[in-house]
Amino acid sequence: MEMDAIASCFIGGAAAYGGTGTVAGTIIGAVFMGVLNMGMSILGVDPNVQRVVKGLVLLSAVTFDVLSKNQKQMP
Repeated sequence: MEMDAIASCFIGGAAAYGGTGTVAGTIIGAVFMGVLNMGMSILGVDPNVQRVVKGLVLLSAVTFDVLSKNQKQMP
């Protein structure tokens, strides 16, 4: 459950290195994670595979955040 909450925040736009996120963004991230969880459960995906997929989603959200921050800082 903790990984889902953290992933929801990062998907919603919270910054990895501080900054602010919005409540609306976090709600959108939570809905996305809920749809992902429910969809994989309905399809009968193995719980271990579900954890891997959710981890990859979290990793990609953090990577996107860090890369977008680096793009903004470059002159």
